[in-house]
Amino acid sequence: MASSPVVVMRLLASAYAVAEKAGTIVRKVLYSGDLGIVEKTGVNDLQTLADRLVQKSICASLSQNFPRITIIGEEDLPSEAVEEDLIEISQYDAILQKPCPDEYSNLKEEELVVWVDPLDGTKEYTEAARLLDSPVVIKKLLKPHRTPTRLLDHVTVLIGIAYKGKAIAGVINQPFYNYQVGADATLGRTLWGMLGLGAFGFQLQEVPEGKRIITTTRSHSNKVVTEAVQAMDPHHVIRVGGAGNKIIQLVEGKASAYVFASPGCKKWDTCAPEAILHAVGGKLTDMHGNNYQYSADVKHMNSAGVLATLRNHQYYVSRVPLSVLQALSSD
Repeated sequence: MASSPVVVMRLLASAYAVAEKAGTIVRKVLYSGDLGIVEKTGVNDLQTLADRLVQKSICASLSQNFPRITIIGEEDLPSEAVEEDLIEISQYDAILQKPCPDEYSNLKEEELVVWVDPLDGTKEYTEAARLLDSPVVIKKLLKPHRTPTRLLDHVTVLIGIAYKGKAIAGVINQPFYNYQVGADATLGRTLWGMLGLGAFGFQLQEVPEGKRIITTTRSHSNKVVTEAVQAMDPHHVIRVGGAGNKIIQLVEGKASAYVFASPGCKKWDTCAPEAILHAVGGKLTDMHGNNYQYSADVKHMNSAGVLATLRNHQYYVSRVPLSVLQALSSD
């Protein structure tokens, strides 16, 4: 009789299933026309009903199936009963069919830390909702020439799995993927990956050889961020929202490097994207070239910024100016 899949594979399969549910919740809240926005620390740090519902869904679902894991979510929510329709108990069978890398085959629940960003790109999500005319327009005019619609591409749901401080697996759901096909398109996709196994749900591509295309923040720039970007001698700079979205750009050949010389990013922003990027041979570090740690007791802020690449990471690390490094203290 075949043995059941190991813990980490079951956790990853559950994370995939609940990320799919999360994408549905994100779309449903947008279509409702009432985002339920509250300010956390200011107008540039917002929380929506989608943030709250998705985090409740992910945390409650994973906790029910894996009661001994540690889950760290972005939103500080009160302890309360979770509605039954937010719970997802299914698992993605395609992951359960994959062989677990030997080094992770004996992991216990209590050794795993899950980092959750329920809505990465909240600013773009709220801006798109304000700019679109109504819930009806949101559904019917999903066309690539509409700037508000393009902002929805930046939105992702992130679930990362860490072991001994290392990001080893991750899931990224992109709720509005495929919008450009038209009103009848099936929206959303889920990418996932695991070290030693690979990454799935997308077609790996690279930027043409010799091209340096930098992706960086759309709304949190400053003098240090600009200095770091320009030091890379880019042929082109793309300014978009969401850490998950920027890593997708790297693995799909739209950008060579993700450069963000600022302490604005958190562990829940980078854990899942880092795991997927590393699973295909890429690299994510701070601006000094040091790895981030994802243990349960680390500070949440990525104080020394983010530098991520699919290839040639050391080249980009070597281009970071001393003034930028001095402005960002390494963890």
